[in-house]
This record gives sequence, C-alpha cells and structure tokens, in this order.
Amino acid sequence: MQRLPVPLRANWQRNVENIGFVFHTPKPAEMYWNEGNAYQFRLRQIETIEMATADVYDLCLQAVQHVIDHKLYAKFKIPPYIVPYLEAEWERESPAIYGRFDFAYDGINPPKLLEFNADTPTSLFEASVVQWHWLQDYDAQYDQFNSLHDKLIDYWKHLKPYLNPGKLWFSCIAEDIEDFTTTEYLRDCAMQAGLDCAFVAISDIAYNHAVKRFEVNGEPIANLFKLYPWEWLVHEEFGKFIPESGTLFIEPVWKMILSNKALLPILWELFPHHPNLLPAYFEPNGLRDYAKKPILSREGANITLYKNGVPLTQTRGEYGEEGYIYQALCELPNHDGNYPVIGAWVIGEEPAGIGIRESDGLITDNTSRFVPHFF
Repeated sequence: MQRLPVPLRANWQRNVENIGFVFHTPKPAEMYWNEGNAYQFRLRQIETIEMATADVYDLCLQAVQHVIDHKLYAKFKIPPYIVPYLEAEWERESPAIYGRFDFAYDGINPPKLLEFNADTPTSLFEASVVQWHWLQDYDAQYDQFNSLHDKLIDYWKHLKPYLNPGKLWFSCIAEDIEDFTTTEYLRDCAMQAGLDCAFVAISDIAYNHAVKRFEVNGEPIANLFKLYPWEWLVHEEFGKFIPESGTLFIEPVWKMILSNKALLPILWELFPHHPNLLPAYFEPNGLRDYAKKPILSREGANITLYKNGVPLTQTRGEYGEEGYIYQALCELPNHDGNYPVIGAWVIGEEPAGIGIRESDGLITDNTSRFVPHFF
C-alpha cells in the first residue's frame, strides 16, 4: 500500500464537474478531491479488505439480533416509543441499500474497524463514479476495488418487490450539497433500475393526521429513502407518527443500532479478539491508549485520543450529551504526514468497493481529503 504522487489531469475541475461533482474544492486552497496523489494496492491487500468487510458485516447483523434479544436499547439512547417499530422492521427484514465501514489499514496488519457509517454515509458518489472516471484517464490498464455503481443498480432492482406500491421518494437537507449529491446519485441509480422516483426536500414533507400518512403536496409517500439520521428523525415533532404512517423507510429503523458507536463495545463483547475488531468498552476499563468517542458523533466531532492516559489530540463539536464509548487506539498509517482511512462499502449485503479519506492528523473529520486508488 503506497501513496504516490500522480499528475493532475488537464482541466480536472471541469472533468469532475461534468459528471456532477461540484464540491471538489469547498474553499480556495482547501481541496477535498485530491487527484494529485493516489493509493496503490496489491491484489492480496484488496482481497484482505474485501474479506474483512464481509466478515465484519456478518458480525454486525449478529450484534443487532443480540441487542434486540437482550433489550439493550438504553445503551444506544434509542427512545422507548420507537422500539416496537424497530423490532417489527427487523423481523420483516425491511430492506437496506448501503453502508460504509471505516477501517484503519496499513497494508500489512489486518484492517481494524473504527466505526460503521450504516445509516447516512456520504462520499458514495466520489467512491463510485468520480474515482472510476479518474482511473480511466490516469491508466485504464489498472483496476480498482469498485463495483459500486453496478451493484447499486442491481440491488435497487432486487428491492423493487419489497417496496410499497407507489413512488420511491428521495429526501435530504437540500441545501447541503454533499448530502444532495449523494441522494441524487442514489436516485439516479434507482431510476436506472426502473423505479419510479422523485426528490423532495426533507423540510417539504408533511404529515396528514386525518389519514395518518406522510405526504408531498397531498401525494402520499409510500416509500422514502432519507439521507437524514434516524437519531434526528425520532426526536423531531413528527417522529412519533412514523410507526403508524405506513411509509417504508430506507435506510430502515434498525440501522439505528448499526450507526451508533455503542455497537463497538457490543461487538467486542460478542467477538473478543476478532482480528478486525479493536477492544471497546462503555468505560475506559484500564485502557491507556484509546479513543473517547461520543456514541452519536459525526465527521469526527468531539473525539479525544489518549496516549499513556494523556490527551494526544481532540476535536470540537456539539456531541457527547448522549454518552461515550472507549476504543483501543489504532493509529492510522502515516504517509509523510497524511493519515488515510479506508472506507469499505457494503451494497445490499456484499462488499462493493472502497474510498479513501486522508487527514493531516489522526482524526478524520469534515476537512479530510478524498484520494483515489488503484491496484
């Protein structure tokens, strides 16, 4: 696993904008899409990541069943009112489309799970389409761990019989360009799969109390893909109407368990010493080198890393009120001051590719760069 300097394509900004990727440079001199470098893997390293993705996903599903069987919802701060609905959706195997594991991986030791972005993961369009187009221009003789686009279309086709009759709506905070791009990309894949789709801003969804359903301008929402976290939805004013609405939600409500960092201590309790897991607990439990993480934080917010019991680095944010978990520290590989995290994607229930985010420090946050890869 090497980080290599590679030449920028002529007019690369226009190239990525032509395929719909417009937030490549959020601010002047702040590059999010970094095609001046690339990570090169060997085939066996790609196979290692693929196997770890499949294995850890299987462990996660077992962990969901364990949480449900033992009623561990309080550890996840899941409101009691939503629990019967969550359990019913798990039992009926409500469909899920995607998720992204974040792994620390140096190309030598087994990939280690840092967290699972199971409900509202972004960087999908970059991993699926943008880096694939880059590879064709860079050197098409190489390959990429990237079957995301085809698997997305195929899985939307697979899900069609599981949807309620009616349109499949796609929704997010429309003003958030990253969320909007991800949502529109998923909608485009669903349309290529032959589904009847439409977009609605999350703020434009209404609840009709008379008929107990969510609507858009009087039109019922039978199916809804929402790039909006479940932990936010269940605390919205309309959250209590979700169970009675009849709307099929993607991602399903049981993803509240998988997208919560309380999952990490549960996994370690169930599968101690698994090669792809790090020790994790609800208390420090004697750890000296560890990461203190809020169970519901996003974009690396409110994380503190400790070395020998002393804070090493930390990030700020608005999370932490829900509680923390403590995970053994796994320092990211250092490539001349660049620290990559492997984002390993699951589409349906299968490994489907990777995207790499790198930071100038040990905590990956919302300023981290996306760097393409090949093997």
